[in-house]
Amino acid sequence: MVLFVYGYCDQRDCFYCPLGENRKNVDAVYANERRVESDEDVLAEARRMDALGTSITGGEPQEALDRTCRYLSLLKEEFGEDHHTHLYTGITGGRENMRRLSEAGLDEVRFHPPYEQWGDLHGTEWEDILYVAREEGLTPAFEIPGIRPEPEFLAFLDEGAAEFCNVNEFEMSDGNYRRMQEHGYELQEGHMSAVEGAREGILEEMAAHPKVYFCTSVFKDAAQHRNRMKRMARNVSRPFDEVSEDGTLVYGKAWCGEARLRELGVPEEFYAVKREHVELAWWLLEEMVEEGDVAEGEVVEQYPSVDGTVVERTPLEAPREATSGGPRAGTADD
Repeated sequence: MVLFVYGYCDQRDCFYCPLGENRKNVDAVYANERRVESDEDVLAEARRMDALGTSITGGEPQEALDRTCRYLSLLKEEFGEDHHTHLYTGITGGRENMRRLSEAGLDEVRFHPPYEQWGDLHGTEWEDILYVAREEGLTPAFEIPGIRPEPEFLAFLDEGAAEFCNVNEFEMSDGNYRRMQEHGYELQEGHMSAVEGAREGILEEMAAHPKVYFCTSVFKDAAQHRNRMKRMARNVSRPFDEVSEDGTLVYGKAWCGEARLRELGVPEEFYAVKREHVELAWWLLEEMVEEGDVAEGEVVEQYPSVDGTVVERTPLEAPREATSGGPRAGTADD
């Protein structure tokens, strides 16, 4: 689960920050796509996807340390020590922060040093905090954007200061597009988010190291998101929902009443009654529309996330010969 705890980052102003307007500079908490209003919202979202762990992110989580520690304790108390937690941070924070985070239940801290200091991190607080974090019981690591290859991160790995280094493919988003262009970056041709030029050098100079993990934008957008959706879908799907390979839910939607479905002999487990429509197995609705038993409907594909974002709607209409000469097969009575 991704737990967004705070939208401000007062100590950094990275031109490549990808946060959009609904997350940047907002004092709000989100568990995946769910706006958090209570502790139970966090726990419910974790249960919804059978979360094996949680990543704490922002903004800057250390700037809301009390809140961050409270959620860490909540998750560990509810799901146990095997629920792995890691935190992304762009500041060092110091020993006291590392101690508090560790005591609250954090397992791993991933540091993102300022781009301007890459290559000159040794002998600074960024080197010190790696050892401090480990002394306080945390696993220290780096997580950086793939702006350019930087051998200093490999040195930290070889020295044993950092456990690993994740390099995320450099990306443009709605939140950083203008500032990225001002700094001379452009999209790769034919790509929706990856930036031109950085990937090849990183793969050549850094990715061969056994403790460097390069995460492509395609993997983040497709594989990671798909896996999270599949976990959710397994938990929230109804008996008549079809779970797609992408983890979306597929079902039928018709504007007829429950009485019509009973008249047609549809078992109760094959449909759900909503205020102004019914939802049912898509293949069953398709047959009903083809036979003229129901005048129209649609096949809906949506994410199983709490916001229920619809991916696609496919209209279904009965053939003219099936509906001509008679009344409309289904009328909304709910």
